[in-house]
Amino acid sequence: MSAKSGPQLPVLDGKVAAAGSGCHGGKERMRAEAAAAGKGEALEQLERDYPLGPHDQPQGMCPAFGSLRVGLRMRRTATVLSGSACCVYGLTFTSHFYGARRTVGYVPFNSETLVTGQLFEDIKQTMHDLADPERYDAIVMTNLCIPTASGVPLELLPDEINGVRIIGIDVPGFGVPTHAEAKDVLAGALLRYARKEASSGPVAKPDEVERSRPTVTLIGELFPADPIGIAALLEPMGMAVGSTVPPREWRELYAALDCTVAAATHPFYTASVREFKAAGRPVVGSAPVGAEGTAAWLKAVGAAAGIDAKTIGRAVDGAAKATAGALARTPIRGRIHVSGYEGSELLVARILAEAGAEITHVGTALPKTPWSDPDREWLEARGVNVTYRASLEQNLEAYRAHEPDLAIGTTPLVQAAKEDGTPALYFTNLISARPIFGPMGAAGLSEVINGAVGGRERLNHMRTFFEGVGTGHATGYGWTEPPERRLSAKERNARARGGESSTGTKAKKREKKPAKARAKKAKKSKSATDASSAEATS
Repeated sequence: MSAKSGPQLPVLDGKVAAAGSGCHGGKERMRAEAAAAGKGEALEQLERDYPLGPHDQPQGMCPAFGSLRVGLRMRRTATVLSGSACCVYGLTFTSHFYGARRTVGYVPFNSETLVTGQLFEDIKQTMHDLADPERYDAIVMTNLCIPTASGVPLELLPDEINGVRIIGIDVPGFGVPTHAEAKDVLAGALLRYARKEASSGPVAKPDEVERSRPTVTLIGELFPADPIGIAALLEPMGMAVGSTVPPREWRELYAALDCTVAAATHPFYTASVREFKAAGRPVVGSAPVGAEGTAAWLKAVGAAAGIDAKTIGRAVDGAAKATAGALARTPIRGRIHVSGYEGSELLVARILAEAGAEITHVGTALPKTPWSDPDREWLEARGVNVTYRASLEQNLEAYRAHEPDLAIGTTPLVQAAKEDGTPALYFTNLISARPIFGPMGAAGLSEVINGAVGGRERLNHMRTFFEGVGTGHATGYGWTEPPERRLSAKERNARARGGESSTGTKAKKREKKPAKARAKKAKKSKSATDASSAEATS
């Protein structure tokens, strides 16, 4: 097919949609271009699934990192991006920094391929080139900002090629607020495809599937030990953990949809929840955190699964007693600020509160959903302020107002707290990367939290040692005013010589003249010397 026969870009205000804006053209401009290019319905669905807060959008990394991370963790799955080269480089670098060991595909473009529609043809050809059923079960093709704003229609790609599934998603920074929600964009697309497959006929049997007991699918990217701990809580009710979403391979999606109950342990997976409801599966919110949270969650799961009250009661009593015992053995003392952009902030705050900590504020970059209501209500009943779609400025204001013994948050908040001499922990790497459910979670957080709270004296000793570094004239970057322009070496030399340049072409011409004069003078001197010698000889 020729370049001119591909999908054409629309015209907006007399200009081709992608021709003048680029990825720095402004959010509203790009949204308008995307709508004009036929992506209006897709953007409206993103707005419904991931509503924005009053400050428009939280500060954080490129949202496409979330969906890219999900795709790269799946076996027998190829992941391909189309977007600005700088964006693809950054996403690829970050993914491999966090341990991805799979190649990231890239379909580049330029102004011509965007305008003519050739980019879509290039993407389509890439899908055909990659579609090897010996290597892949699926290919995930992701549009970043520019292709989305330009209306590149991934929905026109074949559903499968050579038996390899083709999953096309749009993850623009101007449409998906956070990287956590981008995980749900891909997870929901995977579930939707798998659900349609299962409704159309027999599908491949998952490698490991629980058939003898009712199962619970866990929705959310969990610490690897968490499903094991939750399975131990469910076992007294005769239930088991069936699968997790996002999955690690395609067949797990069938097991996930075939569950008895879906548990939205991370409450922002709106698209995924929609697919479970379409499959006729009940969904429960919250998670088994702390003694009270574990008891309430087991009751909700048992009731949704139709387990008799007596069996549920025995399971609840045993789990609540074990969790309470773990909390009592490892109490947490101190006033703690909790914030982050992972989506499990309310769960972490709840377990810390049950362990004895005073929680002053919980800020999450994620939106309010029905699946977080149990945790929000529990925290607010204890006087904790919960802020959804919290910005960095809101979290900093809350931190400074309450003067906590420990601040848990994103990198800039942690930096600000440590500059003040307050111990602080990065939520993503040091908190969310630990088990938090049941007795195991109760014991798992106390060591790192208590260690950080007890490190204030050491932190302040370091502050004293490094006092003045990175401040004032030693700041290095982060100017609050336009920096003073420094003269180049050429300009400094010119100024020292009254305006004449001492380097460059003019200087070289100036240097050549004295050299010639010196040579001429040396020649005359030599002639005079030779003449004198001749006279003396005669």
